[in-house]
Amino acid sequence: MATTLSRRDRVRAATVTEIKDTARRILVAEGPDGLSLRAIAREMGMTAPALYRYFPSREDLVGSLIADLYDELTATLAAAANIADGAPGDAAGGALDTADPRAQVTAASRAFRSWALAHPREFGLLFGSPIPGIDAHSDDSPAGLASERFGQLFGTLVARIYLADPFPVPAEDEMDPQLRRQLRAWCSALPVELPIGAGQVFLSCWIRLYGMVAMEVFGHLRFALPDAAPMFEAELRDLAVKLGFGPAQAT
Repeated sequence: MATTLSRRDRVRAATVTEIKDTARRILVAEGPDGLSLRAIAREMGMTAPALYRYFPSREDLVGSLIADLYDELTATLAAAANIADGAPGDAAGGALDTADPRAQVTAASRAFRSWALAHPREFGLLFGSPIPGIDAHSDDSPAGLASERFGQLFGTLVARIYLADPFPVPAEDEMDPQLRRQLRAWCSALPVELPIGAGQVFLSCWIRLYGMVAMEVFGHLRFALPDAAPMFEAELRDLAVKLGFGPAQAT
């Protein structure tokens, strides 16, 4: 049975949404340094102490905004990849999603770049320098849980690719021992069991995808590439090969 919110709760929810919408406008206009409760309250015609009734601190507000942005980005990628209900489905290739994960991971990668270029300030808040006092990867914070949902979209698609047709992965005994220990700990927390070599390939692909997009968003490729799109597509083709499929399957 659906729960009906009281009028007071509806007003409060609307005010929380307005606060976060205002915070986002300030972020876009001024960057993260402009995100103070005083500035947000002034923009809304409120007093700063009144804002504390909704968010106990600036860190709580920014953390909530980060969670919303991660969820927006995840939904955007899911829509581009034609993933039903924003979830990639069963990592083992179950009936929740029967689309080709190779095409889906390519579509999601392109959507990631497109969203980042359209929202550079928001991208910077999520993937730039961490903000003191905010752990966007904590398992018990809204921002951390939303970040995990974002990571699971790519992680599940890569897992489906591997389980359907395993791509080459580094052998454990050839890895640096410290890297092997870290990868084993990380892979043990994944929702599907994979060799730690597959985890290394996934991280390597993410580092290249994120690095390419971040360098473009932050203007660090302009010295060589006024238009970075062809280079991005070349990187996608290389990543497709790394994941065991060719350019024709990545389109």
